[in-house]
Amino acid sequence: MTDSRLVALQVLLDVLDKGRSLDAALAGRETVFSEPRDRAFCRTLAYGVLREHRRLGALRDRLLAKPLRRRDQDLALVLELGLFQLIHLHTPPHAAVSETVALTRTCHKAWAGKLVNAVLRRFLREKTALTARVDRTPAVAASLPDWLYQRLATDWPQQLESLLAAQNQHAPMVLRVNRRRSTHKAYQARLAEAGLEAHPLPGFADALVLAQPTPVTDLPGFAQGDCSVQDGAAQLAADLLDPAAGDRVLDACAAPGGKAAHLLERADVTLVALDSDPSRLERLDATLKRVGVGARSMAADAAEPSSWWDDQPFDRILLDAPCSGSGVIRRHPDIKWLRRAEDIARLTALQGRLLHALWPLLRPGGRLVYATCSVLEAENEAQAAAFARGRDDLRVVEPTLPVGTRLRYGQQIRTGESGVDGFYYACFEKH
Repeated sequence: MTDSRLVALQVLLDVLDKGRSLDAALAGRETVFSEPRDRAFCRTLAYGVLREHRRLGALRDRLLAKPLRRRDQDLALVLELGLFQLIHLHTPPHAAVSETVALTRTCHKAWAGKLVNAVLRRFLREKTALTARVDRTPAVAASLPDWLYQRLATDWPQQLESLLAAQNQHAPMVLRVNRRRSTHKAYQARLAEAGLEAHPLPGFADALVLAQPTPVTDLPGFAQGDCSVQDGAAQLAADLLDPAAGDRVLDACAAPGGKAAHLLERADVTLVALDSDPSRLERLDATLKRVGVGARSMAADAAEPSSWWDDQPFDRILLDAPCSGSGVIRRHPDIKWLRRAEDIARLTALQGRLLHALWPLLRPGGRLVYATCSVLEAENEAQAAAFARGRDDLRVVEPTLPVGTRLRYGQQIRTGESGVDGFYYACFEKH
């Protein structure tokens, strides 16, 4: 039997030491499991420690007589794994301690077994006082880097507490029903027949929320494209773009293909799907093939139309722009530790460049939707305002989404509102 704790430790080192995404790290390590429950436990540990990394680290450091050496990063994470089990899982304390001590041997740090045992047992004795002490620092309590906590506090002073709580909660599994193959109600009935409980998301035309996450292989007709996994907030892009049959549509940053597939499920359009990363386009093509639709996909830089555009204007353009991902941290907790404060200036510059490059490709009367999975004002309302300001060929279209805060240029959805991810949408039409 493969040790789930050891694989989780290796995944955490891949993310925190090597800068790999959590998805990539798991994909590279999970193949060793033969039992689904071992794979699930590994995921629980990896996601959980990354979600609580700063808080766990603060507790660990208070329990140590002296800081660990940099070369003992693996031991630091072993302690975080032990603390996570003691705080957040139903593992009996004696089992959590003994299994974490055993992990020091499997990761070749047997000399640290006594240290790990002493640290975890001291935590059990003093946990109330220790947790109260570390939680006095708000960024530590929220398990966020200082720069991100400060940005969120500045942008959302009144809603900060609920936003931070939502970021550290488990996200629900949301399905998008392929309306070319089924109806909302009919697919919900199929799920019920398969023993899977789901409920509609009010205001979201194609969304069903599963009561419990389940492997996609258990979803009726998933392999045939009857449904896809996509958060409700991401599904709103198709509503806003609202393409009609025959429209020529550009999805400018299309991979991995969820929004492109949704657009093609909605209407018989001619879709051009771009992404700057050729390997990501493979995922897009596989997604479109599974749901039974097709598009012209190209590996190209959307900010450089001269290298790929055929001079034929588009009726609709979706710019799901590269962003901080701050709205989907609950699904991707590694974002907290892989993003840097200086990334925001780079990303906002890229977003502005993309908007300015794509606007000339839109025909008069056409519509451009700007979207991010971010809750940071600099990437969202400030970006939309800077783009729209002074343009006499632009009309702002009120998004009127079923969730979120209506602003002057767009609509901001906070993480957790109506149970969906954090997103921003702005909609512009050309005169």
